[in-house]
Amino acid sequence: MTALLYRGNSYEAPAASPKACVELTYRREHYNTCRKEVAHNAHPSLTYRGTSYTK
Repeated sequence: MTALLYRGNSYEAPAASPKACVELTYRREHYNTCRKEVAHNAHPSLTYRGTSYTK
């Protein structure tokens, strides 16, 4: 954890709390905010103007 030193006083950021998974929709596409669920798809397939690309 990173400590901040300001005017001789040391401050530490509080630990991050776990967040709930949320499914978001943008222009008819669905996105999930959970990184663990998205991490299994490490090599997504992308399509641009009808041409498929792999990362």
